[in-house]
Amino acid sequence: MDALDLARWQFGVTTVYHFLFVPLTIGLGVFVAGLQTAWHRTGKDHYLTLTKFFGKLFLINFAMGVVTGIVQEFQFGMNWSEYSTFVGDVFGAPLALEALLAFFMESTFLGLWIFGWDRLPKRLHLATIWAAAIGSTISAYFILAANAWMKHPVGYEVVNGRARMTDLWAVLTNSTALAQIPHVVAAAFVVAGGFILAVSGYRILRERGVAVTGRRTSAGAADDATVPLRRRTDMWRTSLRGALVMTALAGVVVAGTGDLSGQLLHEQQPMKLAAAEGLAHDTAGAGFSIVPGVEVPGLLSLLSAHDPGATVQGIEDIQQRYEQQFGPADYVPNLPVIFWSFRVMIGFGMATVGLSVLGLWLTRKRRGPGRGRTAAPVPSWFARACVLALPLPVAAIIAGWLLSEIGRQPWTVQGELLTAASVSPGVSLTEVAISLTLFTVLYGVLAVAEAVLLVRHVKAGPETPPSPRDPAVASGSDTDSDTDSGAAPLAPTLMY
Repeated sequence: MDALDLARWQFGVTTVYHFLFVPLTIGLGVFVAGLQTAWHRTGKDHYLTLTKFFGKLFLINFAMGVVTGIVQEFQFGMNWSEYSTFVGDVFGAPLALEALLAFFMESTFLGLWIFGWDRLPKRLHLATIWAAAIGSTISAYFILAANAWMKHPVGYEVVNGRARMTDLWAVLTNSTALAQIPHVVAAAFVVAGGFILAVSGYRILRERGVAVTGRRTSAGAADDATVPLRRRTDMWRTSLRGALVMTALAGVVVAGTGDLSGQLLHEQQPMKLAAAEGLAHDTAGAGFSIVPGVEVPGLLSLLSAHDPGATVQGIEDIQQRYEQQFGPADYVPNLPVIFWSFRVMIGFGMATVGLSVLGLWLTRKRRGPGRGRTAAPVPSWFARACVLALPLPVAAIIAGWLLSEIGRQPWTVQGELLTAASVSPGVSLTEVAISLTLFTVLYGVLAVAEAVLLVRHVKAGPETPPSPRDPAVASGSDTDSDTDSGAAPLAPTLMY
């Protein structure tokens, strides 16, 4: 093992950890904005209660994402100076736009949202959370556009060993970026949807006094007894239904953009596609292995070229062609990691979306004894399944990242810069080992802190309004209440 191996491990560990927070930030931001919009339009208190509850989860996750994201930039100078030298002139523009435009917009309006309760007009305050949520998506656009350039470099020329940008628009509208951005953003909504499903399912079980294991508990009785059980479970049914719709719709986008990404891999990164199937030689009508030994004939060709008889390039043949084009080297990525990452991504992602479709069916409105239609309650077994399924979308999106980044090896910039030539020349094995250990320990501590904060908040449940029989509320003595919104009893609990 040398400094290059440890530098790759360090970047992988810190990036995977940071990537846990990015999709939750994107998806939760939009979900919270949607809840507040529903409160703004209907004036129903339970939407405001859910806005505050999931808003706190969003803020905890956002703060941790900012802290862990800063470390990524340091590593470019610490361990990957040769890479930074090569790509700096190209990456400068999209990363500057991300920091100065998207992140500035996101953080500024998020601050206004946090401190604007009861201080900003209701509509303006609603606009701040939408601006923050949109800023998160724009931020993802610039970052993913820069990442897509590494897979399919366009709009540049190499001058004195450095890539110089010649066309910013080509970089931002790279065909790989236009497929990758909606794919990753939609996957972020699936992850956030899975998280919301788990939280809502847990709260439904808790309100009913049922543990995730199926045992009866007294936990439900401990939660705000002043609010009828029916109202509490209906509130969580609302958040669960919203997450089901978000996850199902996002799943459709993930599937569509994933199909487009597969076609681009066939054209631009054939080694990654071949490694994902373990295909040794160029094959017409290549099949796809569900698991080793179970193959669907022609499926890989159909997925990659929309033609079941199309020829898909194989690993060994691509290796020979790359040696002739770029010189002797090992151009084959880690085959077991790529093979299983591809299947985990597809399998766990489909399982999550399938769970959401099943949930929409189970909780649909049904015709009652009269002429009206009533909402079906959430079955306890389904709520339990939502909680237990929480790791599935997280594992799927991490597996997708591993497929995307490790599958590009041994290149950091496809066809231009090898990973072995990207590492800082003056960094020793000992130095990288020390920083890797420190980062791993630090991130472990942050992971525990994040988990404790999220679990504590979910278990505590939302803050509830004071009882209408409270003399202070009845007399209207709370001068800070939002009389304009019709939700005065909730105003004292709005500030974070």
